[in-house]
Formats: sequence, structure tokens, C-alpha cells
Amino acid sequence: MTMTGLPESLIATLPGDHYTDPEIFRLEQERIFESMWFCAARSADLDKPGAFKTVDVGRESVLLTRSRDNSVRAFFNVCRHRGAKLCTEESGEVKRAFQCPYHAWTYDLTGKLVAAPNLTKMPDIGRTEYGLANVAVREWLGYVWVCLAENPPSFEESVIQDVVARLGDAESIVGYDIENLELGKRIVYDVQANWKLIIENFMECYHCATIHPELTEVLPEFADGFAAQYYVGHGAEFGEDVKGFTVDGSEGLDRIPGVSEDQDRRYYAITVRPQVFINLVPDHVIFHRMYPVAADRTIVECDWLYLPHVVESGKDVSRSVELFDRVNRQDFDACERCQPAMSSRLYAKGGVLVPSEHHIGEFHDWVQGRLGT
Repeated sequence: MTMTGLPESLIATLPGDHYTDPEIFRLEQERIFESMWFCAARSADLDKPGAFKTVDVGRESVLLTRSRDNSVRAFFNVCRHRGAKLCTEESGEVKRAFQCPYHAWTYDLTGKLVAAPNLTKMPDIGRTEYGLANVAVREWLGYVWVCLAENPPSFEESVIQDVVARLGDAESIVGYDIENLELGKRIVYDVQANWKLIIENFMECYHCATIHPELTEVLPEFADGFAAQYYVGHGAEFGEDVKGFTVDGSEGLDRIPGVSEDQDRRYYAITVRPQVFINLVPDHVIFHRMYPVAADRTIVECDWLYLPHVVESGKDVSRSVELFDRVNRQDFDACERCQPAMSSRLYAKGGVLVPSEHHIGEFHDWVQGRLGT
């Protein structure tokens, strides 16, 4: 027995209230989602100057747009006049500027205040000072990442370091050329479960033999209960008779040229804290982004990315999409079965992790460290 009273094979999870308590979720919004680099959108969704998206990051609405110099800008989606929500649509395109629907304060694509009723009679108003408030922004892997913190953490020492910690180096992901792949399919899932349940599920494979028959047919080692993420640098090998990462193990699509021989016929899964999953296989990449909405609800947006000519030629990608779509639905169903029990008196002190799940304990320690608990 350990000092916790548990057998040495078991370690404790987070308490149940970490999955249900609105106050803990508020702290997570403040100290995790509003303080770290958050993957907000796919760069290609902002395909021209004036294209925009609005994204909820923690408790804030963020406006993303592409400016005339083709760079991506991010702003708090709040008018500087009286605090009205500047842009109420989820996505769209403006020609030159964003205009507040309340009093018509108008901002260009760099956030500068360019017009307002009677503005010429108020020469002391600084057009930049009273422009939109900037949010730190970075493009990487073909996605737009934002950070609401006044002093953002190093992108290299947080986001990229999570990839290094999983793969062993930063170069291993380069050959997949993710920023130049194109979107073959996007599915949005509305999951009635806490965001941490989804991350914990993604990180372990103790459940794989139970609920993922299609996945374990393609990746037989997963039936043993150890996820690829358990080992630094390890990629799960395709089954001997498996031709591709597809729902029936049939032939996949054209292999990404930069994928090395060592990476061929292997699957790599990466968790980038706080809300991204990256799945690498030789012919495509599956990129998940989570948007925590409440303690018991999470929107998950999943992109299947392929070589441009695969998408442009209209090749059938349905068998590769169906494999991980099934995996997602199986996982999210499991998370939704767990969520109600998080408020059970039996789970007040939490559950336990078996040896193949012990690495989840590090994630729990990280969460508690962020929250200061």
C-alpha cells in the first residue's frame, strides 16, 4: 500500500467536483484557456482579406480576421465605445471594415478606429488608442493560435514543447507538412461531458479493446491497453494485413511525401495542452480542437486533412474519415456515460488509474498546478 492507502498499481484521479463544479470551470477558463495558447481556427478558413471568424476563448469572444497584408489579426470582439459585441456572426466577410451595429463605430482590418458619428468633432480621440484591443496571435501547422494573456507564454516552450515531449523532437512533425494539407472533411461534435474527460480518454488505450473494435483491427497493439502516448516517440504499427488507416483496413490515399520510412505504417497521437489532439498517419492528419462551453459540455471540431491533389480530384476519403469518426463517437459516448457519475457521492474523492493510465496522473497534476489547488 502507498501513503494514499491505494495499492501500488493504482493512483488517484482528480476529485469528482473537478468535472462538475461551475467555480472550478470558471477557474479553468481564467487560468488555462484565457492564459495559454489556444488553437482557435484553421488558417484556410480565413482565406482572403476581410474574411473573419468569431471564437469563444474561455469567457471571451475573439474576432479573427485576415488583414490587407495577408497577416491574421485577433481582437477582443468588443466595441471600444459602449462594449457592444462588435461582430455577432460566427463567420463571414467584410469589404473594408467592421462596424458596430449599436452606434456605428467602425474599425479597419488592423483594428484602427476609422469612423464614428461626429468623430471629426472629437479630435482628441486617438484612432489607435480607441481601436480594437489586440489579442496575441500565431499561425502554426496551418492553424491560428491565440493567447489572451497580457504577457503570453513562449509558444515554443508550451505548444511546440508538447509536441517534442510526445515525439521526442520538433522535426518529426515537419514531414507531414500539415500547413499545406487541405481539408477533406470537418465534423463538429457536441459532447455532453467535461473537457478533461475527453482529454483523459484520448490519452489512454485501456478502453480500446472494449469499445474500439475497428481501431484495434488496424492497430492491434492497442488491444493490449497501452496507448501510443504512453511512450515518447512511439507510433503504433499497422496490423500486418492492414493496407491503410481506414475503417476496413483497405488501401488508403496518397502518402504524404515528407513522411519518413520509420513513420510509414504508423499512427502517432499527440495532446497539445490545453485543447488540441493531433493524429498523424502516412496519408492524412486528423486535427481536433476542443471548445469547452460549460463544466458538462464541450464542442469538438475535427478536421481530416489530405494532400491538396487528393481533395481537389474528389477522391473518396470516406473510409479514412469513417474510421476516426467511429472512434470519436465511441469515445464521446463513453465520456457522456462518465459525466453524470462525476457528481455521485461515490466519486467525490475520484477514481483510480491503472498502470497503463498512470501518465494521466501527470495531466491531473498539471491541471491542479494551473488552478493553484
